[in-house]
Amino acid sequence: MSDLNNDAATAILARSRPRPKANDWRAQLRQAFRRPADLLTYLGLDDRDDPLTGISPTPAFPMLVPRAFAERMQPGRWDDPLLRQVLPDRAETVDVAGFISDPVGDHSSRQVRGLLHKYSGRALLISTGACAVHCRYCFRQQYPYSDEHLGREFEPALDYINQRRDITEVILSGGDPLMLETRRLADLTGQLARIKHLKRLRIHTRLPVVLPARVDSQLGTWLASLPWQVVIVIHANHAAEFDQHVDTAIARLRRNGALVFNQAVLLAGVNDDEDSLAELMERSFSAGVIPYYLHLLDRVAGAARFDKNRKDALRLHERLRVRLPGYLVPRLVREKAGAPYKLPVL
Repeated sequence: MSDLNNDAATAILARSRPRPKANDWRAQLRQAFRRPADLLTYLGLDDRDDPLTGISPTPAFPMLVPRAFAERMQPGRWDDPLLRQVLPDRAETVDVAGFISDPVGDHSSRQVRGLLHKYSGRALLISTGACAVHCRYCFRQQYPYSDEHLGREFEPALDYINQRRDITEVILSGGDPLMLETRRLADLTGQLARIKHLKRLRIHTRLPVVLPARVDSQLGTWLASLPWQVVIVIHANHAAEFDQHVDTAIARLRRNGALVFNQAVLLAGVNDDEDSLAELMERSFSAGVIPYYLHLLDRVAGAARFDKNRKDALRLHERLRVRLPGYLVPRLVREKAGAPYKLPVL
């Protein structure tokens, strides 16, 4: 059999592996791709022929890609916009001026273990260091989660919030807070419910997109039980990230009382053209998600290949204003360490 036929047979075998039950998100996570070669074989790509990416065999930031997300990638395409977001690249090891380990000032915003307080009226809890996907542009890829995530030590963070009556909103972030078991989320929010000046709970998560099975009935019951207004901010960068399973997950979030918004990052080679951005806004809105932010890249070390300059970003944003109704146009922003809010790009 020729090498070509061997490769094709291997790819077919990889794509036909038995899947865990559709509603078992933990089992799905255990079957996530952790080696670039395995993901490339699944997509019918040969890691000896890498014109676009150049695979690093031992990336400092390990690869992690749920199968549910990989299923939305187009086989045979090195330039697939979903693959580009998650596939390690040798460029990650190259130092580029201006790209640093803490581009948004998380370390200086730390107040107690697991709590960041940057902006007026809201505090952010680093609820866990775990994610279901490792995006290669992630601004927290070098964050010391082993020392700084909340873990099971709620008390210092809760005491800080309780003493600051100006904090009316708590943001659960990470990592990804939905990586916690629902009972642990309930334990945390049960403690937060004792703080009477809180008005809103916000959850920043990528799991409804990359692992939609996580949004199960138990999670829905927990959401419906919460005593506050709940805002969920998902993260999708391309229209192809949405499918019927994501739509179902988002519908469940909304049905259980959450307002759902999307924040995206402008990424070179992924969504840096008018059509891709417009399709993302249209597709997310059709799923019941309100476009919220379009971020310029946070300049974390290793992510320089995704950067787009401010002039191009403004041109694309202006084209979106012309093309789309106002409610589909996200705010173009940049996060700057020490700034009192996300800065509009003007």
